[in-house]
Amino acid sequence: MSADMNPFGVKDFIDTDRGSAAIHRLSRLEEIGFGNISRLPYSIKILLEALLRHVDGRLVTEEDIESLAGWNPKKMPEREIPFIPARVLLQDFTGVPGVVDLAAMRSAVQRLGGDPAGINPVIPADLVIDHSIQVDYYGTSYARAYNEKKEFERNRERYAVLRWGQTAFDNFRVIPPGRGIVHQVNLEYLAPVVQVKKVNGEPVVYPDTLVGMDSHTTMINSLGVLGWGVGGIEAEAVMLGKPYHMPVPEVVGFKLYGDLKEGVTATDLVLTITQILRKHNVVGKFVEFYGQGLSTLSLPDRATISNMAPEYGATVGFFPIDDETLNYLMMTGRKREHVNLVKLYAVEQGLFRTDESPEPLFSETLELDMSTVEPSLAGPKRPQDCIPLDEMETSFHKAMEETFLRKKTEVEADHEYHRWLGEGGSFRVEHKHTGGKEFNAKYEMKVPVKSGSIVIAAITSCTNTSNPYVMIGAGLLARNAVERGLKVKPYVKTSLAPGSRIVSEYLVNSGLMPYLEALGFHLVGYGCTTCIGNSGPIPEKVARAVKENNLIVASVLSGNRNFEGRINPLVKANYLASPPLVVAYAISGTVDIDLKTEPVGYDPNGKPVYLKDIWPDQEEIRQVIKKTIKPMLFEKQYSEISGGELWENLKVPSGKLYEWDSESTYIQEPPFFRDFQVKLPEKGDFMGLRILVYLGDSITTDHISPAGEFSKDSLAGQYLVSCEVVPEDFNSFGSRRGNHEVMMRGTFANINLRNRLVPDKEGGWTRYFPSGKEMTIYDAAMLYKKNDIPLVIIAGKEYGTGSSRDWAAKGTCLLGVSAVIAESYERIHRSNLVGMGVLPLQFKKGENADGLGIKGDEVLNISGISNLEPGGELHVVARDENGKEKTFNVMARLDSPVEVEFYRNGGILHTFLRNILSNKRR
Repeated sequence: MSADMNPFGVKDFIDTDRGSAAIHRLSRLEEIGFGNISRLPYSIKILLEALLRHVDGRLVTEEDIESLAGWNPKKMPEREIPFIPARVLLQDFTGVPGVVDLAAMRSAVQRLGGDPAGINPVIPADLVIDHSIQVDYYGTSYARAYNEKKEFERNRERYAVLRWGQTAFDNFRVIPPGRGIVHQVNLEYLAPVVQVKKVNGEPVVYPDTLVGMDSHTTMINSLGVLGWGVGGIEAEAVMLGKPYHMPVPEVVGFKLYGDLKEGVTATDLVLTITQILRKHNVVGKFVEFYGQGLSTLSLPDRATISNMAPEYGATVGFFPIDDETLNYLMMTGRKREHVNLVKLYAVEQGLFRTDESPEPLFSETLELDMSTVEPSLAGPKRPQDCIPLDEMETSFHKAMEETFLRKKTEVEADHEYHRWLGEGGSFRVEHKHTGGKEFNAKYEMKVPVKSGSIVIAAITSCTNTSNPYVMIGAGLLARNAVERGLKVKPYVKTSLAPGSRIVSEYLVNSGLMPYLEALGFHLVGYGCTTCIGNSGPIPEKVARAVKENNLIVASVLSGNRNFEGRINPLVKANYLASPPLVVAYAISGTVDIDLKTEPVGYDPNGKPVYLKDIWPDQEEIRQVIKKTIKPMLFEKQYSEISGGELWENLKVPSGKLYEWDSESTYIQEPPFFRDFQVKLPEKGDFMGLRILVYLGDSITTDHISPAGEFSKDSLAGQYLVSCEVVPEDFNSFGSRRGNHEVMMRGTFANINLRNRLVPDKEGGWTRYFPSGKEMTIYDAAMLYKKNDIPLVIIAGKEYGTGSSRDWAAKGTCLLGVSAVIAESYERIHRSNLVGMGVLPLQFKKGENADGLGIKGDEVLNISGISNLEPGGELHVVARDENGKEKTFNVMARLDSPVEVEFYRNGGILHTFLRNILSNKRR
């Protein structure tokens, strides 16, 4: 935050309850001729304020501000803008590698004679541990305790490094496991909406903004806080004070009007919105909601909508601050003084919405009459496939014929599938044992499992558990069902995994928890669980029936993603639904049913009970909420964030340096800084490059760095076996991201990878030159490294599409790859390559490796490295084994002077480390 530069004269002061404070007044830009600032979308105003506050002539320039202040809804500028958010949000699955990198930087500083205590996040960071709990036990009162015990057994080493980081780093806070899901905790507790920070002794007020290491970071946009998910390397860079460079976004206005009908939930609304926006294509765009319909939506309803922005393809789904925002802040225990500041600041900056506010100018607009929304589900394998409740039976039959009876589905071709891979747990699921309820043999003939049977029913995910309206609704429906004598089918694995302790507290206080428990929805823990694939095993007898009969069984969950195999490897049909519908379907036991016309079940007298007979009244839901949800509930739960006995009893290293354990198979010091020198290395031309991997189009980051399970026969598996780890304890690549030895062996090891150097093989194979011997990509890379031979990767279009996975770039770097030459790149992976010191190069338009006659056995020389400029041209000479040369030019995809600096330093982290050490030595 620059205190000295105020080139546009926007700095001003407001009187708050605590005295005068500085702001960067947006309206001043309009006064000095920058156009209609007051009619900009609210989300663009927030980005603009961040630029004004950070302008320093280097990271943020006057040209950046002029570009965004002149935002034209019909024409986006070609330049990117540098966004510096107020904070960073992490979860344990993606956050562990970041903490390990910071710890490694401290070790490097110590070796070089500096003070390791100087390595800290510059931007405040919060990490919530929520991605590691699995539903091993369910349907009993002790399920939560057992699952949490198993969680610590599996993740002790990972949790120890996080607990160390909590005390070792400034500006870094860890929310222990068992407290909730990161996005719900962010909504209920972490997000201030408006921040206050002292700069040179002067308080400055500004909007809360963030980036997060999880795609559903977008949920916080419901609170008027601008934020979204980014890749791990990008998030680490932001933590270290570097801007997040992004294209100026188009903003699609989505007008909401009308009222939801009785019996229609926010879940039904978001599934409808997701379908509409997916068809419209809002990928890479901001969506901003407007219209008088906003005033009829509670903030938890908005949170459900914002949460699913990744599913409808948008960068964010933004709701501006209004009276409902203030009401929610008060309800969740925020201090009155701070809520007053939120309103004061938002009004002063034109960030406060009322029904009378003029509509912003948008790039394009859509609208929805909410009175037309019907009760719905989405599935069986994509969140955008919305199905009206009364069409579920027909839809399932159609899916059986058109999807599940085919030998191969098209889900693997869906880019969004790859974009989201690896954020989940992907624990190894062994269908041998499950705690709690067992599939009772006496029911096998009476209630057979068949195609369409629901084997998992989960009230899970912050998408819906953050919303008291649907959670109380589920509890009331359970009460009504129990009072009518209904039961859940015995083969259904039921679970309740709320996004915060607040939920279980108000379910207990309202007297509804016993009814949910009577139907098997016992508390299994606080975390993502089923939503990210941590559903745990289904009972052995059920699993055997599914496998032996090749059944297409189903799950129904209150989550946000439902790709085939994501929820459980044996469950192909997965449906997203509101919590009340999850309970109703668990009772029915099948998705092969029309719950509008067929009974949910039968009472003890054999009388049919229909969904309408047990569906809760909206007014009763409101009355229960009014009675049970009070500010003191939130104040109590968040007054002290402790982790309980298991967390407190962890054996944790102390001190400013992490004590690396050479025998750990989860956490190892990464080699990124092993030979680090303070002096800037010279970057000469690349001579004698060999092609390690020769790839085609649409290579995803999951091809480059898989996130899921791996076998004992894989290189990663062989390594762990050599470390005396048994296969059932392998966990997944995702959980091993703190150990580079595992991750390097997994790089380019996807079983579906096709390397043109070995056209007859799939998987992580290549050909070592000049001998031509076939071997694994990892072994070849290590042999090339031993012989000091630099490497290059050749690829086609859309290289690095999919999940913003940091290890796709880290693994590439550690294999010794100096450069990648591709026809085009996915934006985040290109940035991550730069961040790891790997040079992304791009064929000139109309050219590619095939057209240039590249076979793969060539030796490449690339010249012009010493004079690199953003978008500069480099010369390539490719000489084949017969001495024949091909020459062509490529473009350096370093897109800004800052990226050139990163590359010359060896990456983002190296740049930061070198700056720290250079300043110490001056």
